[in-house]
Amino acid sequence: MPRPSTASPLLSLPGAVPAEAPDEGVAAHYGDLFREQRALADGAGFVDLSHRGVVTVTGPERLSWLHLLLTQHVSDLPPGHATEALILSAHGHIEHAVSLVDDGETTWMHTEPGNQEALIAYLESMKFFYRVEVVDRTDEIAVVHLPAGSIAEVPGDAVVRETAHGRDIFLPRADLESFAADHGPAIGVLALEALRVEAHRPRLGLETDHRTIPHELGWIGTAVHLQKGCYRGQETVARVHNLGKPPRRLVFLHLDGSEVHLPPHGTPVRLASDGEEGRQLGFVTTSARHHELGPIALALVKRNVPVDAPLMAGSTAASQEVVVEP
Repeated sequence: MPRPSTASPLLSLPGAVPAEAPDEGVAAHYGDLFREQRALADGAGFVDLSHRGVVTVTGPERLSWLHLLLTQHVSDLPPGHATEALILSAHGHIEHAVSLVDDGETTWMHTEPGNQEALIAYLESMKFFYRVEVVDRTDEIAVVHLPAGSIAEVPGDAVVRETAHGRDIFLPRADLESFAADHGPAIGVLALEALRVEAHRPRLGLETDHRTIPHELGWIGTAVHLQKGCYRGQETVARVHNLGKPPRRLVFLHLDGSEVHLPPHGTPVRLASDGEEGRQLGFVTTSARHHELGPIALALVKRNVPVDAPLMAGSTAASQEVVVEP
């Protein structure tokens, strides 16, 4: 995935440790990972997500046009109503994931770091005669995240995307440092990632590969509306939903806490009974250290893996919880 073009000025805050890919450009943490997780879970602080791509769509036909391209029903999206959506290939594989909100005049989207250029290229190729304008706002607009339960006030002119998991704020990049001064403590992306894994929420580029379909990750219902058609890949979505099962499924793993290192993205997952030389049945997508649960992970495994089977993530013992039913 392409790298973000700029580093956040908040990397100059005391204790900031830069994040690694795919979150380069912001802080992984500010010196105390578990303290930051607890603060976030309690509704305190904010997370700098200014490395994420920001795209806007304006024009009187923007929602009806996006409705034809996205997996989500957005033709009648009310102002201020947050949603998420995917863009699929012709074969139903996930190519883009966007978090969006419309303010009544503009549709605001944020996407994975560096992914905005490919997203814009696709949107531009589909404009035809529609009265819409697509703009990359990443250089001027930053995203910050306030956790669920936060009572922090936001600037009156900022666009807010509010969900059950918290508020994403679109604000001028020039205001990042003043926002941090008013809304601290600053919390790194590793804390947010640990809570994301705990909540079983997939992320493009980590839980997905070139052949992932929405059903495998539980994105049906949250990012895919089953009562609409007319978008690329819709035939695959309908066929799998009505006639079959996805070939793989997302699982949540409790990892052996005695291991020093977390299994990285791509680590093979096998049946524990087969040992480290057994047949690979999937791979770790994201792993994290949680302030209450200890080491945890998400993994994508073959659908027919028994739901009660002890697993191995590389050399690490793992027990699974069902996220997507087999």
